[in-house]
Amino acid sequence: MSPDRDKLRSLPSVERVVQLLGPRAPHRSMVRAARRAIDKTRGLILDGNDVDENTIVAQAGELLSLSERARLHPVINATGVLIHTNLGRVPLSDDQLDAVAAVASNFSNLEYDIERGRRGDRYENAAEILCEVTGAEAALVVNNNAAAVLVSLAALSAGRDVVISRGELIEIGGEFRIPDVMNASGARLVEVGTTNRTHLADYQKAVSSDTGAVLKVHPSNYRVVGFTATVSSRELATLAHGHGLPLIHDLGSGLLATDEQEAWLSGEVPVQVALADGADLVTFSGDKLLGGPQAGIIVGRRELVDRIKRHPLMRAIRVDKMTLAALESTMASYLTDTYRKLPFWTMALASSEDLATRAEALRRSLADLFERGAKVEAIASDAVTGGGSLPGQRLSSWALSIQAPDLAVSDLDRRLRHGSPPIVARISDDRLVLDLRSIDPRDDDLVADRIRRAITS
Repeated sequence: MSPDRDKLRSLPSVERVVQLLGPRAPHRSMVRAARRAIDKTRGLILDGNDVDENTIVAQAGELLSLSERARLHPVINATGVLIHTNLGRVPLSDDQLDAVAAVASNFSNLEYDIERGRRGDRYENAAEILCEVTGAEAALVVNNNAAAVLVSLAALSAGRDVVISRGELIEIGGEFRIPDVMNASGARLVEVGTTNRTHLADYQKAVSSDTGAVLKVHPSNYRVVGFTATVSSRELATLAHGHGLPLIHDLGSGLLATDEQEAWLSGEVPVQVALADGADLVTFSGDKLLGGPQAGIIVGRRELVDRIKRHPLMRAIRVDKMTLAALESTMASYLTDTYRKLPFWTMALASSEDLATRAEALRRSLADLFERGAKVEAIASDAVTGGGSLPGQRLSSWALSIQAPDLAVSDLDRRLRHGSPPIVARISDDRLVLDLRSIDPRDDDLVADRIRRAITS
């Protein structure tokens, strides 16, 4: 065996480099830095250079420092909001990031048909796996779900009426509203029913020769309770098809049906169910309950999807190779039944018992602060999915509650936010609360270190 091969075999593992770095950044960031440093070292060795373990650790540290100095950088989410829009929605797994890195660092077959040796379809690979998972005839990917609704209406109903219940005229984040999206598409909004009650007869009266589609919007970011009535998607599909119209069902959150559905998901309609109920097009987000990258996904009848694909807006709202790579990796995890390893599902499915154990371990690790008069407790908490999904539905959780002597809770919060990495928590009852459900367990030591520094500095 050559000396170079011996040196390559002796390279430290990624976890060894992470361990030597110590708790200084979110674990996923340290793993990426360690991998990049080791990969760079392989090239140096093959070029005849001698590189020791300390050099690799130093290179990884430099990469982390560059990340910390960037304007857009990692933070630790201790809010208990799993899909936190202000913090970038859901994080991606190592597999998802590897898929992105593979196509981002090389040329790819993004729009090239290798078998035929000619220009190909940008969406073909993603569409194939989306159809395989959802059972749809065709699929398309755009940059977010608002764009998916916009281009669907523009392609199918511009200049025509689109019938929708008043109870589904929702407002999403940033004060963007469904009526505004519909107007921007060129479709004419026709409201039926009332805020709390809409009946099938309301839709029947509104359908005319000017109608281009029936739109159903799942109210994923609010709930109407009490004296209410809605029309099921199955009934709407029958009505729409009886008039030769498509039913577009905007689901928003992007839940996929799996073998085991948790009770807390009962308020969400899975994509496969919406299609089975007769929707001709279903639109949803990639970075909510799906657990993938930001994207708007359209699945449904091939003839309708093909019409959307030809619309001029598609050029403006198309996605890049990195999004498509991350999405393909996400969908593959559902095909192979490994989706529970996606960060969102890891957070969501963590048991309350495990969270309680982590909270108590963190409390004990900060025992030295008790002598300074700090009050650190492991407390029961409630987490939420967030991101406009499952409103009112709470997940039992555990958190660390902190009160520091001679330090206002707002000042403690500020110190954690201004540290490296920033920790974003929540204030409740004049104490700082760090919910463990939204924190990667591998970052617990880092969180303890940051708390200690914030109180003792």
